[in-house]
Amino acid sequence: MKTLIIVIHSDLKNSVINKRWLEELAKYPDRYVVHDLHQVYPDEKLDIINEQQLVEAYDKIVFQFPFYWFNCPPLFKKWLDEVLTHGWAYGKGSSYKLQGKKLAMGITAGIEAEDYHPAGRYKYTLEQLVAPFEITFEYVRADYRSFFAFYGAEHRAIPQRVEQSALDYLAFIDAL
Repeated sequence: MKTLIIVIHSDLKNSVINKRWLEELAKYPDRYVVHDLHQVYPDEKLDIINEQQLVEAYDKIVFQFPFYWFNCPPLFKKWLDEVLTHGWAYGKGSSYKLQGKKLAMGITAGIEAEDYHPAGRYKYTLEQLVAPFEITFEYVRADYRSFFAFYGAEHRAIPQRVEQSALDYLAFIDAL
């Protein structure tokens, strides 16, 4: 079965890593379906029913986004708030429509990996900073599978690293 990749990036045309990842994913339309939220909803008015039906159709879902201000893009937060509704995704009498689905994240971080460390510049690991997503996915009874990260996008997005990351990202997705 194909994997759904939900992309949340407000400026893909000027992206380096996310754009390259999407180019690699596009080579395999038999394995991946890309759903670009900013392209589908340029006004950011989500079609909740469409989004729910879309995620219901896949057993593996990856949220791909740049990590900035130590968090996700605002449209991803809006998606979580509006799509994961009571009775559909969680709550008493809920059908828990994401139950058992494998969910993961593909994250590009401008900061170097060593800066995401208790002794590093920002004091917290990326694992700690994305814990709210892990808890959210577990709350809706999904099978959280962690994340793939490209660190150093701001200063070390050299072609060799970007190319290797595209291959590694697909291997991560395929191993979910």
